[in-house]
Amino acid sequence: MQQHIYHLSHIDLDGYGCQYLTTQCFNKIDCFNANYGPEVTARLEEIVKRIEQDKFLHGEDTERLILITDLNLTTKEGSWIEKEAIRIGAKLQLLDHHATGANAAERFAWYLLDTSRSATLITYNWLQQHYGFDSENDLATIVQAINAIDIWVSEDELFEYGKVMLGMISGAKEINRILFPAEDRGFKLSMIQAAKLMIHNTDAPIKLDDELHQIKKSFFLKEKNNTKDNLVAAYVTALLTTEKQRLTITYKNAKGILGYNIGSASIIGNACMVENDDYDFYMDVNFRGNFSLRSNNKLDVSKMAAVIGNGGGHPNAAGGKIEGYKDSFVYAEVREFIQNYINERIQTIIE
Repeated sequence: MQQHIYHLSHIDLDGYGCQYLTTQCFNKIDCFNANYGPEVTARLEEIVKRIEQDKFLHGEDTERLILITDLNLTTKEGSWIEKEAIRIGAKLQLLDHHATGANAAERFAWYLLDTSRSATLITYNWLQQHYGFDSENDLATIVQAINAIDIWVSEDELFEYGKVMLGMISGAKEINRILFPAEDRGFKLSMIQAAKLMIHNTDAPIKLDDELHQIKKSFFLKEKNNTKDNLVAAYVTALLTTEKQRLTITYKNAKGILGYNIGSASIIGNACMVENDDYDFYMDVNFRGNFSLRSNNKLDVSKMAAVIGNGGGHPNAAGGKIEGYKDSFVYAEVREFIQNYINERIQTIIE
């Protein structure tokens, strides 16, 4: 029977290291990422909905496995996902190394806990045992480097290399993972692959550190070379343009594109307006409710900023803050909140 994997993992090097392996092992896999806390539940709910949709569209002739790595669950979270997995007919497997999950590990048969190994090494060993993965151990060295830094084996010969990789992933903020999760993940996995290819070089940690800027640029470079900032702006603008129907909000009779925590509004916002002449404004809101507005002579965004956030600025560039902003790990909920807030502010002024 065909198998479909739904893989939830953490957002650090170890978490992405697990997905670096599974995406090479399985042909049919959907990946999700979460930080600790409420986002874990939000992503598990997303996975459950995705499985229900897939079963409706593609039928029952597929074994579905919910794989969780580098994230520990509470017994309450474990009980909930176990009941949901039974309800939707999916299997469960959790691979982790955080001692805080000890109580849940004792309770659930599908919960594998080993504090002596990183989640990447646990996942690697599990894939080899159950799927015959990487039989020639081609990936063993990169796994060793991730393991050394994640559980802090400072005497390991690959510890320093792992340290550079750790910063490589934590510093990869060019693509917002909430708004464009697949692209953000693809970016980070591509950097792990680049690091894998350099690991046997002489003075490998130094060479990787020296090459990080070029490794990043190579991901965003499509045709003509440019500065990294301009390449990233072009890449993100293309994503915003492709996804603009999903990102559309309105202000009175004006139509806008809503970004989330993207930043660089002067570069990306202006590029987005030039690229999308059928839109009147661009808005980027961050997790604290601060927002930036840009237009291209279509709408006086300084007036819009004053209405929705006691803000101001210039006709084509303005900003402010949304009071009582409610953040979310799900972009659709952010967009819904912002649209309702804008509508309420307009109505208040009318009245």
